[in-house]
Amino acid sequence: MFFFEGYTIVNILTFIAVLVGLLAINEVTRRNKYVSIAFYIVLPIILTLFVWGKIGDTSNAEGNWFAWVKTYSALAGVIGFMAIRYIKKLQTNKWALMFPPVILSVNIFEAVLRDFEVYSKVNVIENGLLLNGGPWNIINGIAGIISILTLTGWVGIRISKNKSQDMIWPDQIMPWIIAYGVWNMAYVYNCIPDRAFYAGVALVGVSTVAALFSTKGAWLQHRAQTLALWAMFTLTIPSYDGTKFFDIVTTHAVAPKYILSILAIIINIAVLVLEIKTIRERKLNPLTNEIYTETKEYKETLQKNGY
Repeated sequence: MFFFEGYTIVNILTFIAVLVGLLAINEVTRRNKYVSIAFYIVLPIILTLFVWGKIGDTSNAEGNWFAWVKTYSALAGVIGFMAIRYIKKLQTNKWALMFPPVILSVNIFEAVLRDFEVYSKVNVIENGLLLNGGPWNIINGIAGIISILTLTGWVGIRISKNKSQDMIWPDQIMPWIIAYGVWNMAYVYNCIPDRAFYAGVALVGVSTVAALFSTKGAWLQHRAQTLALWAMFTLTIPSYDGTKFFDIVTTHAVAPKYILSILAIIINIAVLVLEIKTIRERKLNPLTNEIYTETKEYKETLQKNGY
């Protein structure tokens, strides 16, 4: 195969199980505050005290600074979003509403730094992964920076008027979500090559599916919860990819890296152009206004969440 190899019936069934499992836990936790607390606060505390850092050496994913930072930043995002969802005073606090774009920007920038870091690594085995850096890392790192610059409309973040009280970001429309997904897929392909099928295809896929078929407008909430769940899993079982169940790996070819990274920067530039065009036509301030309020997607998001 061009992008990945090692497909078996067992691997494919495992992949489907990962998708279904993440979707199911995401749905259960978003619907119940106390289940959310159990999964994203109590369980991580237990794992931090008794499991993480005690089950391996620095030759596996546990020894990678990025794995630790990603896990705790994803959990910080989930907990912060829970605070906004369940504490009414925060739902109208402009400083609290800055948290979602800030934590998302930090999350993206962590990956950008890692892409730049991997650029200089050639035939290097690090944390059990074979890394081959190149221009694709720089290209995709720039795409990630553009992804941060195209975040808009956080002033319009609100809570859905239903029992699940989801955090809705109406201005985070599908073009941005797709651009982010391609960038993130390129990042994991470049920097976590032998885990990219799961950390990339599975995670990008599951949050996108949830955004399309679960609560509309809650992509960031879905993304944070599924990312946190997967990150917790990989820190708990750092050698999972050494089993026959997770053997789908990248081909390590140069062409797929170039294709994904170039595609990522093209799509992110397109979203940037759309943002600038809309701002100029409607004379908006991206720091104080929502940008895409006239789009069909924005209006449907509000309607489906009780506004």
